[in-house]
Amino acid sequence: MTEIRVGQNALYHHLGIDGIPPSVESWCGPTSRRTIIDGRRVTEKYPMIYAPPDNPVGHLKFALKNETLDMGTIAATMQVVDPHEIEDWVRDEPTGAFSRRAWFLYEWFTGKRLDLPDTTAGSYVDALNKELNVTSDGSNSSRHRVVDNMLGVPGMCFTVKPTQLIEDYRSSALNARAQDIVNNAQPEVLERAIQYLFTKETKSSFEIEREEPTAQKAERFLAALRGTASFDPAKVSDIISLQNVIVDQRYAANGFRDFQNFVGENIGPDQEKVHFICPKPEDINDLMAQWSEVTKKLRGCPDPVVAATVIAFAFVYLHPFEDGNGRIHRFLMHNILSREGFTPPNFLFPISAAIVRDVRGYDATLENLSKPVMERTAWAWDQDYNIVVKNQTDHLFRYFDATEHVEFIYKKIEDTVQKDLKEEIAYITEFDAGYKALNKVIDMPNRKASLFVRLCLQNGGISNTKKDLFKELSEDEISRLEKVVRSAIATARAPAHDEDDALDEPKPGT
Repeated sequence: MTEIRVGQNALYHHLGIDGIPPSVESWCGPTSRRTIIDGRRVTEKYPMIYAPPDNPVGHLKFALKNETLDMGTIAATMQVVDPHEIEDWVRDEPTGAFSRRAWFLYEWFTGKRLDLPDTTAGSYVDALNKELNVTSDGSNSSRHRVVDNMLGVPGMCFTVKPTQLIEDYRSSALNARAQDIVNNAQPEVLERAIQYLFTKETKSSFEIEREEPTAQKAERFLAALRGTASFDPAKVSDIISLQNVIVDQRYAANGFRDFQNFVGENIGPDQEKVHFICPKPEDINDLMAQWSEVTKKLRGCPDPVVAATVIAFAFVYLHPFEDGNGRIHRFLMHNILSREGFTPPNFLFPISAAIVRDVRGYDATLENLSKPVMERTAWAWDQDYNIVVKNQTDHLFRYFDATEHVEFIYKKIEDTVQKDLKEEIAYITEFDAGYKALNKVIDMPNRKASLFVRLCLQNGGISNTKKDLFKELSEDEISRLEKVVRSAIATARAPAHDEDDALDEPKPGT
């Protein structure tokens, strides 16, 4: 007896779906129930007793019962499945949870109404099984008696599996831990720390793109970050205004692009290595309209990190502008986290700084979609050295699995809480202690006193190569001042360590 494809694996291959295959493959055969993980691919093995009838309805029922729903596969299935088969299923099982979910999904994805009366019996059931899918906040569809908890809208919807890593992060209450650190910091220290973190995020966001911003450009982006509370991503005008603020005015857009965009690098004369080809210009307005609806749908999402991640990454894949897409992508994470109350008030997690420390991980995360998209994009250079896309690609951007994107952003937020926030507050506290102690001993100009304390914090003292910066001091005076500053720093550091230990919790996944 050989193995047979079942569930979404069967739907994808048997129906000839043109899209990215589901990340989980289910098979039935002469085997025990087990899961095989090979990198990003997961294979689920079931004994033959699980095998459904070998038709679209049978495999759809198997998927609804056992699998995380892959939105690209389900959306494509609903476009080609015989609607009479769904109608017959619902008539046979009018109060069945799976039949009503399939009915809802058909009408939701296609916009077509089946020849069925509104259901009047049966308890409400979730469109997405919360044990197998990360979901949005639900709204009732009374026609089907189904709770619409889809992670998006019909024209753009995402798959996120509730992996153990994501569940661990959810239970670790990162935002509460950050709030505890904020609450325990002295107000004046916290104010300076926040100012530094905003500046650090600005610099890091440009650094990811290997760009050195002018002071004016950096200041505009910093101002945008500070004004994130008034920004509404659902408004096209707000998106365009943001792009205008953070780019050189010569590249300010009046609307979404009308040209083919791509991400690449020059590798020689008249040679460009193409890493990623964005949606075709004729598709971008509708895709951005659907994206805007997603930002509305995910307001009040039970998991703000999931909402921020899928909204921000969907945007950067669409690349609707010539310039500024990456910075807007990272800005959106802050906007959504702030909007949903995940970030402490007037604060931000310097996610870009954490990304700078893990650029390879960021690139690998982006490749979760960019690589399979490139494998399915037929393109060529035209005579003017412009890229021309020869096939339909918009569906590849409408539905994708964002599980690893969410895991990555959770890790980066954890990194900012554990490292950037704690370290900056600790640094300022220790600096102030050292500076105050120094000024009690010597009336040194502010700039020199700050330099002396910074060098003590960085190197434990004034190295021989730096002593020339303090020529007015003798060796003995420098030595005595070093001891005074180091002692003050050590005193300031001790209680902070105790406090940090109390706040530390095991990292998810360990």
